[in-house]
Formats: sequence, C-alpha cells, structure tokens
Amino acid sequence: MKNLCFFFIFGVSLFPLLCFSFNPESPLDRRVLVLLDDFSLKSSHSIFFNSLKSRGFNVEFKLADDPSLSLQRYGQYLYDALILFSPSTERFGGSLDLAAVIDFVDSGHDLIVAADASASDLIKNVATECGVDFDEDSSAMVIDHKSYAISGTEGDHTLIASDDFIQSDVVLGKTKIDAPVLFKGIAHSVNAANGLVLKVLSASSSAYSANLASKLLRPPLLSGSAISLVSVVQARNNARIMITGSLDLFSNRLFRTAVQKAGSPFKFEKSGNEQFVTEISKWVFHERGHLKAVDLRHHKVGETDEPAMYRIKDNLKFYVEIYEWSGKSWEPFVADDVQVQFYMMSPYVLKTLSTDGKGLYHASFMVPDIYGVFQFKVDYHRLGYTSLSLSKQIPVRPFRHNEYERFITTAFPYYGASFTTMAGFFFFSIVYLYNK
Repeated sequence: MKNLCFFFIFGVSLFPLLCFSFNPESPLDRRVLVLLDDFSLKSSHSIFFNSLKSRGFNVEFKLADDPSLSLQRYGQYLYDALILFSPSTERFGGSLDLAAVIDFVDSGHDLIVAADASASDLIKNVATECGVDFDEDSSAMVIDHKSYAISGTEGDHTLIASDDFIQSDVVLGKTKIDAPVLFKGIAHSVNAANGLVLKVLSASSSAYSANLASKLLRPPLLSGSAISLVSVVQARNNARIMITGSLDLFSNRLFRTAVQKAGSPFKFEKSGNEQFVTEISKWVFHERGHLKAVDLRHHKVGETDEPAMYRIKDNLKFYVEIYEWSGKSWEPFVADDVQVQFYMMSPYVLKTLSTDGKGLYHASFMVPDIYGVFQFKVDYHRLGYTSLSLSKQIPVRPFRHNEYERFITTAFPYYGASFTTMAGFFFFSIVYLYNK
C-alpha cells in the first residue's frame, strides 16, 4: 500500500512537467511527426529532415497508413507539429482522420502539407479546411512556357523556375534568395477575401494549370496570378500551416539542381529550394516571428503600486513587455506600431506605445471623463508575426461629493445671478418697509 501511494504521489508530481512538455507555446524540444507514403522519402528528402534535426527538432517518421497512428494520448498531444508527405494516401491509419488533423491545428499546432499529381481527396480536403483549394482536375499540372527551367531537353515546361516571393523578412528571413525556386506539381488557389492565407511563392502571369495527357479545348480554370505554388496560413489561434502542390520542392534532387530561368542570362549552380524551404519552415515552426507579451501593468503618475480602480481624469502610466523568439532565446521586440486601447464598448483612448528598445513599451494618458468598467487592451496584428491579444480590466469611478471644486469657473454666471437676486431682494425689502 505504501508503494502504491508513493507511485501515485510521484505520478501526480510529474503531471505538471508532462503538461509543460506538450505545451505548444514552448519553442524548445519540439516533436514533429512526419507521415510518408513510402520510407524511401526519408533518403530522397534527407537534407530537409536533417535541417530540422540540426535545429533541435525531434523528428519521428511513420507510414500514413500505420494502424498505430495517434496524435494524442490521455487528452495530451504527443507532437507539436505534423508534416504530411503522403499525397496519395486515401485514408490515414489508426485514430487519425481529417477531423483529427483539423483538431490538431485548432489546438494551436503547426502543419505542413505537400501534394503532387497523385494527391488524394483526403489531402485535398485537408487543404480545403485550411483555406486553400487545389485544382479540381486531379491530373492537371502547373505549366509555364515562359518561366520554365532550362534543361538538357526541352521537356513539357512543368519544371517551373519561380522567383516571385512574398516581400516579408519575417516569413522568408532577411537573407535574400537569389536563385529561383524549382517547382513541379499541381496548382492551388487562395480566397482573396481570406486574410489568414498568404501566397509565399506565386506563379507568373504566363502559367496555367492543365492536363498534359489531353488537349486544351477551353480556358484553364486556374491561370496566371491566380495560381499559388506555396501558401501559408496563420490561424487566429497562431497555429501556422504551409501548403504546396509539390512534394519534389523538398527533395534532395531539386535542392542540388543547377537552375537557369528561361529568358534569363544568369545560371545558378544551385536552386533556391533549400534556402527557401529552410527559411519558410523556420517561420511555420515558430522559430521566427513568434511574439509573447508579459508583465502588463499600470499605475497612477507619481505612484508605483497598481490601484484597484481609477478616478475620472486621473493621469496614469501603462507598461507591457514584448519579446520575440530568435530560435534560441527570447529577444526584445522593437516596433513603432504597438498600441494600447482604454476600452469600454469602444476605445475611449487609443495610444501608440513608445519603446526603450529593450522590449519595454509604455504610454501615459489621462483617464476619460466617463466612469464604468474599462479594459486596457493590446491587440497587435502584423504580417508574419503571431497575434497578440491581451487585456486587463479596471473600474473607473466619478468624483466623490467632497472631491469636486468648490467654485467652478464655468458656473460664474450662475453665481452672479444668485447674488444679484439676493441683493435685489434686500433693496426691495428696505424700500418697501421704509417708503410711505
């Protein structure tokens, strides 16, 4: 009985540590599950997988139809990120299905989906749930007769050399990708009204999606700038997703292939695929652009303690600290567009925060002449960065009866009218009493 009690207490004491290890907000010691159609992909895409391991990720490989597949155990997720390199899989094994993948993302975890011409309805449905639609024609490929990669043979122009990148240092890093990226796969489109989806690598205006095995008798459904080659999604819960129609994009072969874009005199000894995939995977796995806000506090001017409430027209100071994950540690985040709202139904005060360059943001303002229950709100949404949304509630009271000014300047006319009435009544009384 004593031993049983010991193991029970020992297990309970370990439970918080286990919960922390599964915490998706912790960028360290993250576990990645890679689902494959064939274990041969481990060697054909080894450069990409080795880059993940070198950055500290614990990568686990399984076949997509493995009957033991499960993303969680005892209500806790076993992995922090999921990579689907299994485009032809019609059905996942074990307890994994479409709903489980979407729940995984809804819980704040990251996802990479790579498809190709053999993409199944399951993989396409995963992409659709994430806000991206692959071409309805399952045999269609992206073709470009102007921006193709020059090779020894003319080919069918399905090996595209694209350099139309998103202009964001947060998503693709500060080091410019000079060489074009080689892409061979299927097209997808994004909804322009969906602000959560970003096209990271776009097709040129001359590209179109069509079936090579049949004649093109009508205009293609997807063409030009409507085609996205690689897209990313940042959900409202800060989960990040990467979707592409090319599994070869991650392959060792395209990583090492020399590339020359048609119509360009420049030839590169190595494509930009490795740099592109490495940088975008850093963003997807929160190694860059990951923010956290801590120590939100406020107090009256001239004081240091946080009050239980404010009075209207009090002068106050507001502080918050914001840091960015650099891949190894939390570094101060420096920006000039962070704002605080003093909010009740609508913002009564909107103030841009100043920063000391060391992560501390601050502002001073006067409490508005409105009493009620207010909130300090910081809602920060910037392209490529995780969203910050934090608030702190504080009541605001009116003046007490003994806190008002005895004589108000704007009321002087009323004071004058009162004393004039009193004086007039006094003189009228004297005249009335003593005049016959």
